[in-house]
Amino acid sequence: MNQHTRKTIIGVMGPGEQATTTDLQNAYQLGYLIAQQGWILLTGGRNVGVMEAANQGAKAAQGLTVGILPGNDTSGVSPAVDIAIITDMGNARNNINVLSSDVVIACGMGAGTASEIALAIKSNKPVILLNDDINSNDFFQKLAPKKIDVAQSVNDAIALTQNVLVSR
Repeated sequence: MNQHTRKTIIGVMGPGEQATTTDLQNAYQLGYLIAQQGWILLTGGRNVGVMEAANQGAKAAQGLTVGILPGNDTSGVSPAVDIAIITDMGNARNNINVLSSDVVIACGMGAGTASEIALAIKSNKPVILLNDDINSNDFFQKLAPKKIDVAQSVNDAIALTQNVLVSR
């Protein structure tokens, strides 16, 4: 009987159109380093913001990318998504993003990202915040102090992810 080892899936969640320049730079680096680790990158799959930047970074390192799309077709999908999952669920797809990820890295902050962090907390998924917004970091850490780590840099986020995966 063949032994199949499931690959690690790292979800990178973050704002689309409202992503900052820092969010985009961090997301690209995250995608690149996630691929270098041999992990699969999962995002919301769209061709904007953190989703696009993370997917582009992962593809630059020959990584595998999965996009969980909100609509009923592939319009607006990032060209750097290898596997597009069409949900026709709008924002409800955020729960799929979270439940399909072994670790969730929130890169930046927006309403959709906040919903994904909250869903991850409720599902006991480890969350790493890579975000300049001290108030949102404090809020989520108070909600779930044992489930939330705050990264100071992209390399720190990858190290925290490795630690989480080893301790599982």
